[in-house]
Amino acid sequence: MTHLTRLAALSVLLTASAAFAQAKQVIGVSIPSADHGWTAGVVYHANQAKAMLEKMYPNVQIIVKTAKDSNEQANQIQDMLTVNKIGALVILPQESAPLTRPVAALKAKGVFVTVVDRGLTDPKAQDAYVAGDNTAFGRVSGEYFVKQFGSSGANVVVLRGIPTVIDNQRVAAFNAAVAKAPKIKVLDAKFGNWNRDDAFKVMQDYLTRFPKIDAVWASDDDMALGVLRALEQAKRTDVKLVLGGAGMKEAIKKVMDGDKLMPANVTYPPSMIADAMRLTVESRVKGTPMKATTLIPSVLVTPANAKTFYFPDSPF
Repeated sequence: MTHLTRLAALSVLLTASAAFAQAKQVIGVSIPSADHGWTAGVVYHANQAKAMLEKMYPNVQIIVKTAKDSNEQANQIQDMLTVNKIGALVILPQESAPLTRPVAALKAKGVFVTVVDRGLTDPKAQDAYVAGDNTAFGRVSGEYFVKQFGSSGANVVVLRGIPTVIDNQRVAAFNAAVAKAPKIKVLDAKFGNWNRDDAFKVMQDYLTRFPKIDAVWASDDDMALGVLRALEQAKRTDVKLVLGGAGMKEAIKKVMDGDKLMPANVTYPPSMIADAMRLTVESRVKGTPMKATTLIPSVLVTPANAKTFYFPDSPF
């Protein structure tokens, strides 16, 4: 290839790249309605990211839709394709199974698909996957318990979430971590359904059955607040630690303020929707490939770094 031929080819490539970057990019974002604290945070961060990304990339239009159930979500993403002509979809599915086929249908029509948090039953229905690291969430929690009680020992009760793969990953990693400290005894683990009221009832049962509890792992901040209410009502003072997780602002504020009962937290941020949106937009605008899987690390929150994870304007 001659020098002039190479220059001509480069010119064509640059022109095509510029045209791609300047073309209007319509991105659909489909997420659950704010039916509990964490999803309220998802809605908040999605809208924050929309405003930021549209300002950063004037040729990008982002359409955010919330759905109360899987049927509504399936209908919405179809409308995004036919009415809004989206070229990419960022979706946090209400449920995995009912959304797999509708999402796969969009991908088959050329829509770039990024799935967030709740994976589909068929990974071939997506181009990219962004989620929190649930194994790390459980491991970091367990390691914190070992640091606090590994030498002295502790009676521990656990509040699980909903029976899901995510919950299994968290609990298995937590159990593996605390198993390294034989003096830590897990008395029981029951499902609190990531729900404040359900966790309150589970903790009431624990307090009735176990005369001495040193610490509680409530694998979600909504559940942790339910645990605190049960402790206050029962006037139990034997519990020295309640560790929640996900970074709810009330929990992070307690860490910031040096709360003795909740001195730490573990992140599983609803802001991962913003990360997924940013990565997808950058990929579309720059014409660069996006990693097949991106895991958002789970981080131990202490008074030293809590301000970094505090979003007072967020509903979560």
